[in-house]
Formats: sequence, C-alpha cells, structure tokens
Amino acid sequence: MAGFTIAIVGRPNVGKSTLFNRLIAERQAIVADVSGVTRDRNYGTSDWNGKTFNVIDTGGFVPHAADEITRAIAHQVQIAMDEADGILFVCDVTTGITDLDDSIAHMLRKSKKPVWLVVNKTDNYERMLDAQEFYRLGIENLFPISAISGSGTGELLDAIVAQIPDAKQDDNTTLNADLPKIAIVGQPNVGKSSLLNALIGEERNVVSNMPGTTRDAIHTHYNLFQKSCILIDTAGLRRKDAYKDQLEFYATIRAIKAVDEADVCMLLIDATRPMTAQDVNIFSLIIRKGKGIVLLVNKWDAIEKNTHTAKEFETEIHNKIAPFTDVPIIFISALEKTRIYKALETALEVYQRRKEKIPTSRLNEVLLPIIEKTPPPSVRGHLIHIKYITQLPASYPTFLFFTNYPDEIRQPYKQFLENQLRKHFPLSGVPLRMYFRKK
Repeated sequence: MAGFTIAIVGRPNVGKSTLFNRLIAERQAIVADVSGVTRDRNYGTSDWNGKTFNVIDTGGFVPHAADEITRAIAHQVQIAMDEADGILFVCDVTTGITDLDDSIAHMLRKSKKPVWLVVNKTDNYERMLDAQEFYRLGIENLFPISAISGSGTGELLDAIVAQIPDAKQDDNTTLNADLPKIAIVGQPNVGKSSLLNALIGEERNVVSNMPGTTRDAIHTHYNLFQKSCILIDTAGLRRKDAYKDQLEFYATIRAIKAVDEADVCMLLIDATRPMTAQDVNIFSLIIRKGKGIVLLVNKWDAIEKNTHTAKEFETEIHNKIAPFTDVPIIFISALEKTRIYKALETALEVYQRRKEKIPTSRLNEVLLPIIEKTPPPSVRGHLIHIKYITQLPASYPTFLFFTNYPDEIRQPYKQFLENQLRKHFPLSGVPLRMYFRKK
C-alpha cells in the first residue's frame, strides 16, 4: 500500500526546508537517529491525527542564471504535480508576491490535485494582514504560518490529513496482494538492477555503469524454486547535493513510494567502498517506516583476498547502524550470482518474522522474570513496576507494556527491553515499536 505523498514547492529561500523539518518533527524521536539530514536529500514522514504521510522537500536547486532558475523550478513543480498526491506551495510574506511565485501559481492552478498555499514567516498581526495579499495568486486554500515557531501549522496539517483516505489503495491492481513485496533499494550504481536480472534469469531492466539508469519502480513477479513474491527495483537514492538531473526528483518519489509499498527491503551497499552516511540514511528510512530489512554487500567478488575480511566489514556496518544491529548481512555478487538466492530466501524469512504474532502468555512468561530481576530505575523514590506485556495488532511487531509510571521509562531501559525481546524471540531484520501505558 503506497503512502500518501506531499511535495513542498516554491522559489528559493522561502523556508521550504524549515517547514519540512517542522512537519516531520511530529515524529522527532524517530528521525533524530538519522545522521546528516541537513546535507542529504530531504524526505521523511509526518504523523498527524493517526494518519501518516510522506513529505518531500523539493528545494536545493541553485543554478547560476535567472532563466535557469525559472526552468528548474518549473520542471520541478511539474514533476511534483505528476507524482505527488498533494502540493504545499510556500511563499514568503516578507517579500510579497514575486514573478516566480506568479509563475509557479500559474502551473499549480492547472493541477487537479489538492494545493495548499502556505504563506511563511507570518509571525505577527501586521504580517497576518499582509498574507491576505496572496489570495491574488488564485489558490483558495491559504494558510499563514511561521515554520520556525510552528504557528498555524496545526491547521495546515488538519487540512492535509483530511485529504488522506483511510486506506489509500495501490494503483497497481494487477499485483496479488497476498504475495510478499520485496524492494531492492540503495544508492545509484550499487547493482540493484543487476541483482533483479540475476534473480529472474533475464535482462528485465537496463543495466549501466552510469548512475541513475533506473527511473521508475519496476515490479516483477518472481516465481521460481517454489518461492513466489513481487520484486521491486527502485531508483538509486543519492545525496541531495550530489545530483544535477532534476528527473531524479521524480525517481526519488517513486523509490520512497516503493519502500512504503514493500514488506521487506533488501538494502544494497557497495563492497568496494566503506558504508557511507547516505547508506545509513536509507537504512534509517526503512526502519522508521517499519519495514523488514536485509543488508546485502554487493560486488564482494571485486574485493581482493586478505585485504578486507567479511568479519571486518560486518563489524564496520554494525558500528554505523547501531543501536539496531539485529539485521541479516549477506555478502553477494550479482554479477557472478553468488549467494543471491540465499539473499532472497533470507528476505522471505524476514517477511514471515515481521508477520509473527507472539502469544501474550509466552511474552509474559519470558520477560516478566527478567524485568523482575532487572527492574527499571526508580524515580523520586517510587519503584516502577511493569505488570503485563502484550503484542498489539499492527503490520509489524508492536508491544505494549503496562506500568505504574509509563512516562518515567527512560531510553536506556527501553533499549534493554528491546534487546531482551530480540534475544528470546525471532525478530532478526524486523524493526519493532514499544509503548508504555498505565494499567
């Protein structure tokens, strides 16, 4: 089930990235684990009134000539109109309406998708009056906000989630909904299309050494060796300051939607170079969306013997992705078809573990004695008791702990509980969530 996607558009320096950070701050505890966010492509998730949606910041285009700016923004807005489900058009109240604002508004008025006009930097009464000028752009849904302080963003979020259906259906109705969906993700030129071609035994996708060859998320029905699933090849996700072809914005939206749609992601990293910050960012994106994950170290055949052992590489990966290190890591070669079927088999095992429901009696039988032996630290002289544990019905493992002081359970103890869950139950490659509530 692909996610509802909002694209933030507008001319440079109107506060698009600030608004993006404000919107995803609703899930700040999750996105705080992502390193280097300000340097990389801006994409994330926002949660409001029980509904989750993708947010994509289309900023970052700074060509030199003014006519290039106009073309770049026009191209980008057109892609957003085609690919996103809704558009946030950001303007700056302090500068008033500019020619670029007029040009963007002219394009957006043709869109049949919902458009919200966001007049940013409206942080006092005088500017609130000035914001009314922007009705002249001909877009009905106008929201004066201050992205820095958050003023007005609640009303904007209410309007956005009102457009999100309770269950946004996948457009691809030909796919069997019962089949596991496995997305092949990673940076450009790590061998994603080569892996897909090797698995299915034919040249399904174009393969080239040139990064960015794959633009769309390509669905393929895999049905070999008594195993059946949907394989999704995606475009490479690279650092925002590293791409120049604006069609990659289109590819990024498709890749993120493919992660939304997938049950498990096979994240490819390149064995010929150390694991990068962008690899970690993609890993974090998959985890915060609650998808199963298998790490595949591709091009292992290109590593000379005695120069870099698999154990050393694995230790390096664990250091980068900590604290969530309970992830299968498989060293493969898509070119020589080494361990590629083991990789797919492992992904299907992760799919089954992600669906697993642990009986409540078993949870309490295993965990309560451990908690009694190592209880949470007391707070202000009060002992914290965890009385009962159950698994909630969700698309991935989610556990509810009943305790007398739910707000006083600190992060180190939460990590201890997660480690115990992973130690005693098969959860390798599966992200999990824990909630604490008063009994």
